[in-house]
Amino acid sequence: MKHPYSRPRRLRSSEAIRQMVSETQLTVKDLIVPLFVSDNPDGREEIPSMPGYYRIGLNRLQAEIDEITALNLPSVLIFVKVPDNLKDNEGKEALNAEGLMQQTVRSIKSWAPELIVMTDVALDPYSTFGHDGIVEDEKILNDSTVELLSLMAVSHAEAGADFVAPSDMMDGRILGIRQSLNNAGFADTGIMSYAAKYASGFYGPFRDALDSAPGFGDKKTYQMDPANSKEAIKEARLDQDEGADILMVKPALPYLDVIGKVKANSLLPVAAYQVSGEYAMIKAASEKNWLDHDAVMMETLLAIKRAGADVIATYFAKEAAKLLNR
Repeated sequence: MKHPYSRPRRLRSSEAIRQMVSETQLTVKDLIVPLFVSDNPDGREEIPSMPGYYRIGLNRLQAEIDEITALNLPSVLIFVKVPDNLKDNEGKEALNAEGLMQQTVRSIKSWAPELIVMTDVALDPYSTFGHDGIVEDEKILNDSTVELLSLMAVSHAEAGADFVAPSDMMDGRILGIRQSLNNAGFADTGIMSYAAKYASGFYGPFRDALDSAPGFGDKKTYQMDPANSKEAIKEARLDQDEGADILMVKPALPYLDVIGKVKANSLLPVAAYQVSGEYAMIKAASEKNWLDHDAVMMETLLAIKRAGADVIATYFAKEAAKLLNR
């Protein structure tokens, strides 16, 4: 037998060598922590479909922020659970300067000024219909929704948000938000656009967390068809041209190819959202001892990074940070 000159196993022969030649590096600074803020100020309620994850009231949120900063995690993405009596079809509560989102942003920036605060900009938490836009005759109105989202983004910027993150998938909303921010004196407030958000079956636990499931139909007239990837490049290019600063793909694991294509077709940083269903699957399987929780958690995050994501929003952020900080 002739012995090969090239032996790839030489570069796998020890942990030190494997780390030295590793092509992809995952760090704590790559992670965004999604936070669910409850309308119950003193609440800390575990989400049944997301074991280990909580809706946290504003009065108990500082301890969570302290833990996040102690782990050197750089950023949070805020979602709020709005009580039913404050919901309507126009999302008026979203513009309330004393609303839960605005109070949350101001509080976090007072506790941790260096923490990057990102805010969800969408109507579904505020809508009686659970949709991401204003509804008329069971149709989602695009342009009037963009006008409202633009006002919402300004309200978040006034409260101190570093980035607004429109997750609605309305056409032209990045341009509307960028112009509104600039006109209001917030040219430095960033936009992380959900550039390619798919109509996915992986969102179920999230909708449980915020009570934001659609009251009729589905979201397929504005969220993307899972069969399409070229369309994602089109959406990302539009958002880039309209003034986005970061482009997000959501979900992450089922769309690794899309993350790679968006990365290859844009010079902007690319974010990926490892969504609630991805989290719940790993949690459920590990509870049954069908897989090694930490190993699979880290492998999936590494895969998302390898595919091209510069930053990852993930419910595993704190758990992953504890391993990465060792």
